[in-house]
Amino acid sequence: MPVTASGPDDAQDPDGAQHPDGARDLDDVVTELLGRRPQGSYTVAVARVDGSPVVLANHPLLNDGRPMPTRFWLVDPRLNKVIGRLEALGGVKTAERVVDARELEDTHARYAAERTKLLPADYPGPVPSGGVGGTRQGVKCLHAHYAYLLAGGVDPVGAWVHDRLAEWGEQFDGS
Repeated sequence: MPVTASGPDDAQDPDGAQHPDGARDLDDVVTELLGRRPQGSYTVAVARVDGSPVVLANHPLLNDGRPMPTRFWLVDPRLNKVIGRLEALGGVKTAERVVDARELEDTHARYAAERTKLLPADYPGPVPSGGVGGTRQGVKCLHAHYAYLLAGGVDPVGAWVHDRLAEWGEQFDGS
């Protein structure tokens, strides 16, 4: 079971497991990775073997009730840096060009449906919109697609990113 946190002041460790650095509160670790305090509930969806968070699974609503469209958030500094480099080299446009448009559309729909299932059936407020990275079409953020892939989603853009990172010897392998 992953270490979970419900928000900035509400970290929980249901199994009594140690936090990634052995002592610090998970919210402190995530705050450092994000550069700000978390604004909603999350779990660690993917972690390195040492427990360091790689991907967060966000609740679809922030603590104040605002929608959170990004279900899976890549927080690993090394992966963020190398994917940022890929984006700077035109990776978003290239991925959009080489990935099958219908598969990408299906990915956005699947992502949105998975996120929506987490909302109470009778929830009356605003809900998150869009698919991966909050967009309904095309590619907005390679980081978001790779996070979804690492978290177990079927994502052709995430797979494309993984292949590019493998060519550079930078793909995620759990270590």
